[in-house]
Amino acid sequence: MTVPASSGTEEQGVRVDHDGRPARRSPSVPIGELVFAGIMVALGVFAVVGIFLIHVPVGMKAGPTVFPIFVSVILLASAVAVLIGVLRGERGGAEEAEDIDESLPTDWVTLAKLAGLVVAHLLLIEPLGWAPAAALLFGGVAWSLAAKRWWMAFLIGIVVALVIQVAFGGLLGLSLPWGPALGWLGRMF
Repeated sequence: MTVPASSGTEEQGVRVDHDGRPARRSPSVPIGELVFAGIMVALGVFAVVGIFLIHVPVGMKAGPTVFPIFVSVILLASAVAVLIGVLRGERGGAEEAEDIDESLPTDWVTLAKLAGLVVAHLLLIEPLGWAPAAALLFGGVAWSLAAKRWWMAFLIGIVVALVIQVAFGGLLGLSLPWGPALGWLGRMF
């Protein structure tokens, strides 16, 4: 007579096998985790491909590709590790301090809003300038995540974006477009 893989007995509310080990749950496909891992792998590949598009001046030993290579390799390696873990059935569990309800499904509407805001940010950098596009992204993310005072997020986003624009675009000379509204400020640097 063969013994089934799980005898169905319970010890302290946990299903156990006939040999006393916790019974494995039937495998379910964690769609949300697979989507996340897939997007991260795609971003890693996109970042690696983007490295080859960076213009490196002739004769530079440590050019502008050093940091992007480092970030791309770490992003791609960690994304592949997460994808392999998810495919092997490893699931991320909530920590005790997290206030989440695991029974609720993924909020795809909010996720779509956030993805749309990032794409809008990328498309608005050139016509509006980096600081206004970043302020819209900052405020839009707060609105998407149901901030009570979303208008305050837009104001904070404007201030933070201007500080970053002046520090990195003006003082350090990075190419952050000033845009038509802030072109006068860009001429000061």
